[in-house]
Amino acid sequence: MLNLGYYVSRAADYWAQREAVVAGDLRVSFAQLDSRSTALAGALAQTGAGRGTPVATYAANTGQLVEIEVALYKLSALRVPVNVRLGVAETAHILRDAGVLVLFTDVAHADAAREAAARAETSVRVVVISDDGPDGYDAFVASGEGTEPGTIMIDTDESDPCVLNFTSGSTGKLKAAIQTVGNRLANMRKRLMDPSGSAPEARYMVAGPITHASGMGILAALSRGTTIVVLPRWDPAEFLRIIRDERITSTFVVPTMLHSVLDHGVRQEDVQTLTTLKVGGAPVSPQRLREAVAAFGPIVEQGYGQAETTSGVTALTKEDVVRGIEEDPEILLSCGRAVFDSEVAVLDDDGNRVPAGELGELAVRGPDCVTEYWGAPELTEETFRDGWVLTGDIARIRDDGYVFIVDRKKDMIISGGFNIYSTEVEAAIYEHPDVHEVCVVGSPDPKWGERVTAVVVPRADSSPSADSIADFCEQRLDRFKRPRRVDFVTELPVNRNGKIDRKQVRAGYWAGAERAV
Repeated sequence: MLNLGYYVSRAADYWAQREAVVAGDLRVSFAQLDSRSTALAGALAQTGAGRGTPVATYAANTGQLVEIEVALYKLSALRVPVNVRLGVAETAHILRDAGVLVLFTDVAHADAAREAAARAETSVRVVVISDDGPDGYDAFVASGEGTEPGTIMIDTDESDPCVLNFTSGSTGKLKAAIQTVGNRLANMRKRLMDPSGSAPEARYMVAGPITHASGMGILAALSRGTTIVVLPRWDPAEFLRIIRDERITSTFVVPTMLHSVLDHGVRQEDVQTLTTLKVGGAPVSPQRLREAVAAFGPIVEQGYGQAETTSGVTALTKEDVVRGIEEDPEILLSCGRAVFDSEVAVLDDDGNRVPAGELGELAVRGPDCVTEYWGAPELTEETFRDGWVLTGDIARIRDDGYVFIVDRKKDMIISGGFNIYSTEVEAAIYEHPDVHEVCVVGSPDPKWGERVTAVVVPRADSSPSADSIADFCEQRLDRFKRPRRVDFVTELPVNRNGKIDRKQVRAGYWAGAERAV
């Protein structure tokens, strides 16, 4: 049967009483997850939802989001996860653009959800999680009790849209990658081929937003009997406590989360059960990778992927990270090599492959890669060409296959005619013992056009000077790449996905300028 919900129902047959979802006081077995998701799918069907119907979620991490995801797979509806960091206007745009029929939200975001639904000027039913009233989530689920799985779980086609992944990307304009059933199946296959998390006692913690990379592997994990443990909000102390108390075996974090937990301090007794710590979503400096291995042990992996690729397409394995520390330090700057059925290439502006070691735009293709954006033909034509996803990242590939992301195509600093990649400068500055975080941008310079500028968050109880940063870089970078200006801040802005917002940092230096280059 080609229905993604089938894999969860089968898991319930295999491991009925095993915990499927843990979120605070909520503990749901596989049998309960299967039963409740079927009832929820039946309730949605009563509203008119069915194959291809857009249904959205707008809530912080909660166990019910896993239940909703499974129900939408069973119903073959179109899942529209909305980032809770989006404002009312942008959320209304998504609801209107996607034609959402039902919106699930939580109590904390209920008012914003209702306002967004009103602004969307479409008929959107808002259902509030944890609301005990007649219009609340539990009452909605109860209305579908008695639903027979055979009445909702129908065969789908691999080409059917499955998830609309809205993201602002580097341009700030919302776009939605259409992930199909086939893309999600490819995602499952890739994750099931990964040996990490396959043990019977595997327990995966969703530490970041379920709407993004942290939640991308939920279906694959459930299909093999893995318990999903949801962290409601990011807190490094709570993160470590849950790893210890819930015996977490694997989890995923973005670099800003890794930085905060490393600076918080990691006790070995808190992470003894952890066998895999995956880091992705943005580049990780070699220094932070070394610190992570020192803190967690040789269990750290780094990966690369985008909404347009559904899965991670490259991986720097645990063994790679250890080898980088002990033998080949350059590969700590790499996001790894292509995994399983993903293919990567570096292309020039004419779409031709460039030789190993030369710079160009990284392109990806494979069965998990999407082929279009929702209602955006011009953007589709710009990003998807000849079967490739053009990532917008400048990269090089070493002759042994390791991929090195150098910078975003549109974030390059051009100073005195030289191309300077901010991530290379950041990697050098992260080696400084007093640096917690850094963002490198180009600021206006009357002589050189742009000046390499480092915005630094010092580590707690340290007070580095601009001269100390500059002197430190003198031994590590070519002269034209060294920061000519160093500013210190208490924190860096982050975007909706928890990544350092380079665009906002850069904009502060260009305010009032006639042009931004």
